[in-house]
Amino acid sequence: MNLLHSLRIVCFILGISCFAGCNHQTGENESTLLFQQGCYPFACLEDGSYYFTMQCPSGDTIAIWKTDELEHLAQGEHRTVITSRESGLEHIWAPELHRIDGVWYLYFEADNGNTDTHQLYVMACSDEDPMKGKFEMKGAIKTSEEWNFGLHPTVLQVNRQLYLFWSGWPKRRAETETQCIYIARMENPWTTSSERVLLSQPEYEWERQWINPDGNRSAYPIYVNENPQAFLSPDGRRVFVCYSASGIWSVYTSLGMLSASSTSDLTDPHSWTKASEPLISPDSVTGIAISNICVVPSSDGQQTLLLYEAKQRNEQGEIRQIRLRPMGWTAEGAPRF
Repeated sequence: MNLLHSLRIVCFILGISCFAGCNHQTGENESTLLFQQGCYPFACLEDGSYYFTMQCPSGDTIAIWKTDELEHLAQGEHRTVITSRESGLEHIWAPELHRIDGVWYLYFEADNGNTDTHQLYVMACSDEDPMKGKFEMKGAIKTSEEWNFGLHPTVLQVNRQLYLFWSGWPKRRAETETQCIYIARMENPWTTSSERVLLSQPEYEWERQWINPDGNRSAYPIYVNENPQAFLSPDGRRVFVCYSASGIWSVYTSLGMLSASSTSDLTDPHSWTKASEPLISPDSVTGIAISNICVVPSSDGQQTLLLYEAKQRNEQGEIRQIRLRPMGWTAEGAPRF
């Protein structure tokens, strides 16, 4: 599975601890650099504190940070929750921490060393404080009877119904690999209660780029929709799913978006509208691509903040940073990045 192998190589190249961070304000684009290296950032605001996790460059480790202000995240309290040695799992990537009905749930993807067994996993912590409580493994989430492959899990509660979103394949790879965005209803935070439903597949040219200008490519064509992030508009009337499109190893990584009414049947593909153009495309001058986002409110409730991965390639290789910036909303209630 060349995509996963490529990502692991990227993590190896980064080669520094994910605990190294800084706070650097750049007035030009109003962004704050939180971590010099890292990817797939996620944060939630609970009882006045932010809880943050990401895919660490050191690999196969999930850590949680706690802070009152995201700008000072790197200096905040942190703990390691799971490692490969303790869990017996490998390729532990793309974690997210959610609090659902008073219980903390840690979602992530992993496998047993063979990437064909890559699945979605969840752990639970009933303690009030996830920085001290014990996380217990609930196991793999069943998403497909035929082949339970999955990437990048996230959940969203809409009108008291919990939904799981993730990236997966329609079927086992033959000569090409196609990653799509799926949704399923959940019976509880670790069990799906419906069949998976395809929401988006790579169909536009900007979603199907896998060869770099210098010829760098995967071993076979890989068309990508991955890392869905679901969130509600401020008035709760619309559901948005932003996702990364085209190969993460390429210079063409873009940000796509799906939208639906929060009162519609979210497991009906016809409820969703897919943007025909990317929300954010790579900057042709700087080479910076923005992907893998997380939308979170400011602690005072006056702003919406955008956590994101900024990816740039230089002579040393690829750099993936975690940054923060404010974002807005259009008059129609759509995100404005």
